[in-house]
Amino acid sequence: MPSYRNVLLAIVAVAATFSTADAFVPSGQSALKPFVASSPAKVTAGVGTVKSAPSTALAVSGGAVEADASKSSLGETLQTGSYFALWYLFNIAYNIYNKQALNALAFPWTIATIQMIAGCFYFVPLWLTGIRAAPKLSGSDLKTLFPIALCHTGVHVGAVIALGAGAVSFAHIVKASEPVVTCLLNGIILKEVLPLPVYMTLLPIIGGVAIASMKELSFTVLALASAMLSNVSSAARGVLSKKTMSGKKIGENMDAQNLYAVLTAMSSLILIPMMLAIEGTGFFGGFKNLVATGDFTNKSLSLLLLLGGLTYYAYNEVAFLALGKVNPVTHAVGNTIKRVVIIVASVIAFKTPMSTGSIIGSSIAIAGTLLYSLAMNASKKK
Repeated sequence: MPSYRNVLLAIVAVAATFSTADAFVPSGQSALKPFVASSPAKVTAGVGTVKSAPSTALAVSGGAVEADASKSSLGETLQTGSYFALWYLFNIAYNIYNKQALNALAFPWTIATIQMIAGCFYFVPLWLTGIRAAPKLSGSDLKTLFPIALCHTGVHVGAVIALGAGAVSFAHIVKASEPVVTCLLNGIILKEVLPLPVYMTLLPIIGGVAIASMKELSFTVLALASAMLSNVSSAARGVLSKKTMSGKKIGENMDAQNLYAVLTAMSSLILIPMMLAIEGTGFFGGFKNLVATGDFTNKSLSLLLLLGGLTYYAYNEVAFLALGKVNPVTHAVGNTIKRVVIIVASVIAFKTPMSTGSIIGSSIAIAGTLLYSLAMNASKKK
């Protein structure tokens, strides 16, 4: 087994440990930094005066405080940079491991289910050990979350099928058109009308994806349709979350971190019967036959599937960690660069040829996605 896989497993474990403390800051609060005093304030009873130990320190040793602030700023920068690096690393690794698994075993529904279940082996132990507060949900809460979990399932299984049916690069080019679907569903379901500049940014996205699709050397209808299923599901997940959860308290201990975990658990339960209905148990026979060819051992093939699941959950965790550390514009730029990096990495890893038209179309579509994110952010500030 190549040693880099063992190294990646170690990185996943380390990242998971660090992410339990302050992961998944909701995007609407990403710019808010709560003030925490470095030592308790002293209250004089009966007088009503408050003497703050940190304030006294500020008055006495300004130079030391400036040095501490500089160190803190450097630490924040390094932490944010590490989140973005891990986000890119895990996302690239997931796409490569996922494609390798799909090339070896043509069972996308089963592989998608395995990947979803793998996430449960991360957060369930955290709940059981008390490292992370376990969520408490009522039947009504689960009913509210069920449609969102269905959409979450569609996002993942659509992407997995698309990656199996075509090139990784093509799947991500089509995925870049998600803002178009989001605007459409926002208008239909939420009756939301966005500023004209936002709608104008959809034109290069639509045009770029159309050009790339026409010139894509590995184009298949299944890859296009599955990637669009993922887009529609992702947009619907966002719209339904806004419609059903806005201003409504869902259970206890349901921060963004636990919300994603609960959706993962629910999606796992949804996927199992769907997987059995569509693919049955053929995966196990395929697994056995593949090992018999000598291309994989039981251990190497199992590890490949496990790494796909772990890196899938890890990149989503770290993505929210990165989101909580930067403003929406920086995150939008980072997300755009990430998509470019994944496309380039997949082309190199799988030696997938891209035509000139496909490169031009993907560049236009990805640039349009960035413009959309910037225009949306600007409209929210008004």
